[in-house]
Amino acid sequence: MDRRLALVTGASAGIGAAFARILASHGYDVALTARRAERLEKLAEEISLRYGVETLTVVADLAEPRAPGQILDHLTAHGRTVDALVNNAGYGLAGSYADTRWEDQRAFIQVMMTAPAELAHRVLPGMIQRRFGRIVNVASLAGLVPGSAGHTLYGATKSFLVRFSQSLHLETQAHGVHVSALCPGFTFSEFHDVNGTREQISRSTPPWLWLGADEVAAAGYEAVEANRPVCVPGAPNKAIAAVAKLIPDDWALALMAWQGPRFRKV
Repeated sequence: MDRRLALVTGASAGIGAAFARILASHGYDVALTARRAERLEKLAEEISLRYGVETLTVVADLAEPRAPGQILDHLTAHGRTVDALVNNAGYGLAGSYADTRWEDQRAFIQVMMTAPAELAHRVLPGMIQRRFGRIVNVASLAGLVPGSAGHTLYGATKSFLVRFSQSLHLETQAHGVHVSALCPGFTFSEFHDVNGTREQISRSTPPWLWLGADEVAAAGYEAVEANRPVCVPGAPNKAIAAVAKLIPDDWALALMAWQGPRFRKV
């Protein structure tokens, strides 16, 4: 194939679907993976007709340890290699840590940390050999501020993705491989519907804090093309991230203790 291939996880909706459209508009063939087959097929058809690129779909659940290998094996069987990777799949696990099942937390770690790290590890050698690659790890503003009660591992996993991306950025920048962590704040998507916090979030957050999935994905694409290791889209989010760096840790933690219940289920 003459065109490069981009693999997008969690591609059935939200930021993942927006990323797939943006990559296709820039000439990439796209491989879409998520759990919902019907949505994937519908998006694949839309993108193929609109942009004239090849689309591949792989139904997979990244909570399963074998899923990253199976996804890439599927692409290899179609004669394709991954030139761009968007690790977007993710969700929120509501509740306090002690009140949740370890099986749910294990699956959460698999999806949010292990699968992105494994996918990057598997595709990097080829990218380095070809001297071209793009990796976007969709993290969160939550990975740049102190933790809060509830959704206990969410901020921790997103912080991991930020540091992981920074390290990969340094390791690969001499090889034509660009790596960026995308750290959005509140984004219009299905995220809060899935974790049951839509009503709570809608009551507690002003409209100016929200960005559209298309805006977030566009910022992420521009950042990885420019090889910026961390991208925080939106002026309010940039201000929050800057303040979090400047104020003392105990002040920041006290602020999260005060404001956290507005955004998290405990």
